[in-house]
Amino acid sequence: MTPTSSRAVSRRTVLAGAGAATAAAVALPACASYTSGGAPPPPPAGDAGAGAGQLAGASAIPVGGGTVFADRRLVVTQPQAGTFAGFDTTCPHQGCAVNEVVGGTINCPCHGSRFRIADGSVETGPAARGLTARQVQVTGDSITVT
Repeated sequence: MTPTSSRAVSRRTVLAGAGAATAAAVALPACASYTSGGAPPPPPAGDAGAGAGQLAGASAIPVGGGTVFADRRLVVTQPQAGTFAGFDTTCPHQGCAVNEVVGGTINCPCHGSRFRIADGSVETGPAARGLTARQVQVTGDSITVT
């Protein structure tokens, strides 16, 4: 090998390769965010009990609305005074997390699906099925997830 052959790779080739590697590194995590079929990604290791335990006082959940507990992957709603419901935050359309409860619906920011606060059923798609129900228990003013 001659000294000139070690310089045979041009600056343009190196930059193009670096650009392609950067694009792949950025695109792959985005593609891996959702599994096929719209199922949510698995919970992180050691997170089997996520959402279990005491959440908040019942008075913290507005009547006719709800609260998203993102760290617990849980939405708690109070469609009527004294009636509470719990739902997983994972939108069944493509696995995004719902992020707000406004105007009587639980809303997904990714594609606009809206779910009824009373039962988690679809009010507006593209989601074809409702949110997964989670068990919440109210004792006095304390809400817990079971």
